[in-house]
Amino acid sequence: MAGTAGTPGTPRVLRAMNDRAALDLLLEHGQLSRTRIGKLTGLSKPTASQLLARLEAAGLVLATGTTEGRPGPGAQLYEVNPTAGYAAGLDVTPHRILAAVADITGRTVGRHELPTPGRRTGTPVVQQVADALDGAVKAAGLARDDIHRLVIGTPGAFDPTTGRLRYASHLPGWHSPTLLDELAAALPMPFEYENDVNLVALAEQRLGAARGHTDFVLLWNQEGLGAALVLGGRLHRGWTGGAGEVGFLPVPGTPLVRQVTKANSGGYQELAGSQAVPRLARELGIEDIPAGPHAEAAAHLVARAAETDDEPHRRLLQTYATRLATGLASLVSVLDPELVVLSGTSLTSGGEPLRALVQAELEELAASRPRLVVGDVREHPVLRGALESALATTRDEVFDTSR
Repeated sequence: MAGTAGTPGTPRVLRAMNDRAALDLLLEHGQLSRTRIGKLTGLSKPTASQLLARLEAAGLVLATGTTEGRPGPGAQLYEVNPTAGYAAGLDVTPHRILAAVADITGRTVGRHELPTPGRRTGTPVVQQVADALDGAVKAAGLARDDIHRLVIGTPGAFDPTTGRLRYASHLPGWHSPTLLDELAAALPMPFEYENDVNLVALAEQRLGAARGHTDFVLLWNQEGLGAALVLGGRLHRGWTGGAGEVGFLPVPGTPLVRQVTKANSGGYQELAGSQAVPRLARELGIEDIPAGPHAEAAAHLVARAAETDDEPHRRLLQTYATRLATGLASLVSVLDPELVVLSGTSLTSGGEPLRALVQAELEELAASRPRLVVGDVREHPVLRGALESALATTRDEVFDTSR
């Protein structure tokens, strides 16, 4: 009996699978010729030609020029049509919302930053989100209706059982149990939300130091200390979305912090969070400690310690590495990951000197010995992760030629 349209193995489904394979190759490699696409997909020249004609007619690929530098006429080159779809991402902190729009190839085409001065603002969160998104859409020369999907990254996580944001009491205005419904009513496109550190892990898995790895931990240290857990290639979020909230972890070296959600802090945050670095520097007699936000001060001090050979700075880097490894030892002992990615400015500013010290300390504190690497995605990694997440779903929808 012949299968119906959409049944696995039918010509329509097989064509759609070949179409998607070709589009993914064009995303990965950029411009490709028909012959090259045929070789990479294993398709014959006639089938590859039919495929490209079909995708060009659907507005998914463009003929962009010809090969040069070889004898004879040049071969026609093709690329994904960047205007085939757009996605947006938001990176939300207590001080600002950073929004961006990317075309379907992943290129950022518009960006906007909206300051959000905490409890002093009278603008509702839904309006802040809309204003930030509209700013990025306008910068891209687009309209709201052009955006296929939006992903919003915030500290903490929305509890799936209550709809309320947890683990982020420092984010004013975001804790209403009806907020997600209000956003859905106000935004014309589908949207998703995700923990900010999870999005950094996604960016590293797609574009950075965790490419090719299916089991890894990402430790983030910037304004706050947190982790993302990727197990079997998938983010592990936990029952309430709180997996990876390691800042609350009790650790040796600090007094127990009780009622951690009210304090919005815990033992590991107090021991190794970015606010601990300036305090440690003062205790070691280091002068010229930068004023301003503790994350910026910590990044400056750690970078200077990684480059300076005097005794106080060596002790700062070594002590900080021991503190970081103390909390990581618990994660590694439970999860036994293949890889640990160090991310956030309070970690990446230490570069290889800090990474090597944390690796050495961790090997003495934990039985398993994962490899430590410094994250590669440095420019707005939360926003990049939000865009990558939104683009993945957008591509699935736009590139589906089986419909």
